[in-house]
Amino acid sequence: MADFSAKNIRNVALIGHGGEGKTTLAEAILFNAKAIDRQGTTQDGNTVMDFDSEEIAKKISISMALANCYYECEFGSAKFNILDTPGFFDFEGEMRLALSAADGAVVVSGLGGSVSVGTEKALDYCIKNNIPAILFLNGTDKENADYIGTMHALKEKYTTKIAPMQIPIMQNEKMIGYVNVLNGKAFMFGDTTTQVPIPDEYKDEYDELKLKLVESAAESDEEMMEKYFAGETFTTEEIIYGVKKGVLQGSCIPVIAGSAVCNKGVYNLMNEMVSLLPSPADAKPAVAFDKNGDAVEIACDEKAPAAVKIFKTIADPFVGRLSLFKVLAGCVKTGMTLRNVNKDSDEKISALYFVKGKKQDAVDSACAGDIGAIAKLQNTSTGDTLCDASRLVTVPQVELPKPVLTMAVYAAKKGDEDKVFSGLYRLQDEDVSFTVTKNAETGEMLVNGVGETQLELICKKLKNKFGVEAVLKEPRIAYRETIKKAVDAEGKHKKQSGGAGQYGHCKIKFSPYPEGDFLFVDSVVGGAVPRQFIPAVEKGLVEAMQHGVLAGYPAVNIRAELYDGSYHEVDSKEIAFKIAASLAYKDGCSKANPTILEPIYALKISVPDAFMGDILGDMNKRRGRILGVENVDGRQIISAEAPLSEIMKYATDLRSMTQGRGSYELEFVRYEEVPPQQIPKIIEDAKKWENKD
Repeated sequence: MADFSAKNIRNVALIGHGGEGKTTLAEAILFNAKAIDRQGTTQDGNTVMDFDSEEIAKKISISMALANCYYECEFGSAKFNILDTPGFFDFEGEMRLALSAADGAVVVSGLGGSVSVGTEKALDYCIKNNIPAILFLNGTDKENADYIGTMHALKEKYTTKIAPMQIPIMQNEKMIGYVNVLNGKAFMFGDTTTQVPIPDEYKDEYDELKLKLVESAAESDEEMMEKYFAGETFTTEEIIYGVKKGVLQGSCIPVIAGSAVCNKGVYNLMNEMVSLLPSPADAKPAVAFDKNGDAVEIACDEKAPAAVKIFKTIADPFVGRLSLFKVLAGCVKTGMTLRNVNKDSDEKISALYFVKGKKQDAVDSACAGDIGAIAKLQNTSTGDTLCDASRLVTVPQVELPKPVLTMAVYAAKKGDEDKVFSGLYRLQDEDVSFTVTKNAETGEMLVNGVGETQLELICKKLKNKFGVEAVLKEPRIAYRETIKKAVDAEGKHKKQSGGAGQYGHCKIKFSPYPEGDFLFVDSVVGGAVPRQFIPAVEKGLVEAMQHGVLAGYPAVNIRAELYDGSYHEVDSKEIAFKIAASLAYKDGCSKANPTILEPIYALKISVPDAFMGDILGDMNKRRGRILGVENVDGRQIISAEAPLSEIMKYATDLRSMTQGRGSYELEFVRYEEVPPQQIPKIIEDAKKWENKD
């Protein structure tokens, strides 16, 4: 296998809206590069990239996939490392991980006459994070494909960044060929793509777009700008240089159209990937931190000490655990030992692979800029950095979407609980965007993710990979109970039915205590309750408060003042005073106007202007309070507070209200009293849970 230096590698992530042809485009690229013998389809379930059983069944990508191929064109030879990503919003974390390893992106968009949500989010992410990108408008073969309308919508939103690289040749509203603006050549689609003279009706448009492309190229370089103002003519090589520099700077997004499923325009895209997208050698150096915590740049240099970033973990049924990596510097070879800086442990590189979907080709080494897989690393997980001992650095973790949807997970079959939770923890290796936690108050195991589809697919993976079924349920809310007025209460425990007797008697004043969860005050005088039994009274109260008098939720914000009682010289014991205290608690709190408290969460909701009215109205319906609104980078950031019971599935609802354009984060802030009309239902639900247990 040929060795490729960093300058001849193109690490490219395919990103964009779900269902617009990213996997099909990857298939066409691999076919054109002769890496596969025939072009599969997602409908037939035989593509290289979608090999998981759930992907084949649902006909969508749910995990990032990697494939490599080698391609030669007029601009030189290159190794493509293609990272195919899911477009569904629940799996945005996969896109972010892929872009952390890629040096450029191809944003795949449909030709619906507008900018789809996924296209918008992908382009915005690339622009915000300075990731060079090409836009591929896919589906020129489809009915109602609207190239002109789509281009207009793109230019309206992204203005001068959009740089059309071709003019579509249309016939009966179908694209039958194109004019390449860069080199002035025209091509017609057929059984093969053939070169033809530029049709007369397209020459004026070609001259206009060529001038705009020259302007874009000149704007990226001072010398070219001087040459442009001097009226000098640019060569094709100079235009390519200028456009490539603009792509690297993020000021230029080249646009190409074609049909991935018909394999039309894909060769043109591949040529532009070679000529316009940066190689790892061209890309900006990776930023890392040394052992002192100081920021350092890691240049893509084969001769430097090895530094490797693990950006994805896969559980392969044959090879075992595979760690996808990018070599940031140096060369990685089989047999060498690298230091896992995150885990402070050594890892031996026993096997290296270049990956093509679910297949792996064993190799002896991988050098700076390349992407591959390492098998069976013992202590390494996604996000870790492996380094040569002579230069220890850590690469910052990728910022993933925060889990906002929480569901309780149960084993479908009693006795399988351990298998379910063990499987979930193993699946976290592959998908780091979901978490598993236990609610200490309700005792439920919780799985926290980005959306419902993600959590449902996690359960399906549990069944397929580990043979165990899990059931998702809406989680119990950890309510609390408290009292609203002061009362005097008495508890007396007396037992003398044979054997040693028990006697404990205490009088306690209960009152609200908003300053804290619980305050115990000893006001006993004259030895009415002996000193040695007073701790037992406090302990009895603490234990009793774990169960409120209304619905059994823990009681909080209570002050208990022990002021009197009595004892028996022989029968009084600690256990007797503990029981007496619990009896006083039940008696007192029942009379102290008890109520239920609910958890309140703070939300920061980010939406485009057009949806703000809907969000504000919806939040009011959820008993929410709007705290403020501010404009940040053209989006409205709404600060609000709402009860947890009203926002359990807000992730799904917000996505529906904003067509997927909204996002939010939430954080617990405090407990507040539940409206009186809500209390009977909470008590009823608590009794149902108690009966289930």
